[in-house]
Amino acid sequence: MSTVAVGSPAPDFTLPTDQGEVSLAALRGKPVVVYFYPKDDTPGCTREAIGFSCLADEFEKAGATVIGISPDTAEKHGKFRAKHKLTVALASDPEHKVAESYGAWGEKSLYGKKYFGIVRSTFLVAPDGTIARAWPKVSVEGHAEEVLAAIKAL
Repeated sequence: MSTVAVGSPAPDFTLPTDQGEVSLAALRGKPVVVYFYPKDDTPGCTREAIGFSCLADEFEKAGATVIGISPDTAEKHGKFRAKHKLTVALASDPEHKVAESYGAWGEKSLYGKKYFGIVRSTFLVAPDGTIARAWPKVSVEGHAEEVLAAIKAL
């Protein structure tokens, strides 16, 4: 697994959400945070989504859009958003094609068993559509704040 390189064009995508479709191309001209997470309603993924949602006003002031992507369905995303009062867009990538294009799909290990899944990672797409910053193998605590600081430094 290798993530998209900083400075390279961000892989485009159009994915369903519980509120319609989201397209990276439609957001060109403003910064976009694309974060990949394994599964709705699990402890780390919930903390990460809440972290981005708590700072939604700050991301908006900076002109940025935040999109979380996981293999879960758009319907499941809707339930997850409602349960935790999340304000960020959550897109469905059930065949993990977008995750693969960003290098966020790879081999993982749990209790000695190997499997493939989402590698928690985040990408900051600059207004010109290139990757401005990449965070492979994200640690959830303080991550949303770090991403926000990077946007403000653009």
